[in-house]
Amino acid sequence: MMRALLVLVGGVLVAAGVVWTLQGVGDIGGSFMSGDKLWAVVGPITAAAGLVIAGTALLRKRGGRA
Repeated sequence: MMRALLVLVGGVLVAAGVVWTLQGVGDIGGSFMSGDKLWAVVGPITAAAGLVIAGTALLRKRGGRA
């Protein structure tokens, strides 16, 4: 259960990071983040954190009974 939750959280962070990056570089408009270089930096960092969380959850051995 915890493993699935971590993968879900990681996936959401990756998706948010991609959107923030695209807004930061100006590819997605209609937001206060559009064209703001801060989000072009924050986005990839957030996406990378999501990949680390999801990857760790997927690669971690299952605990519990054998």
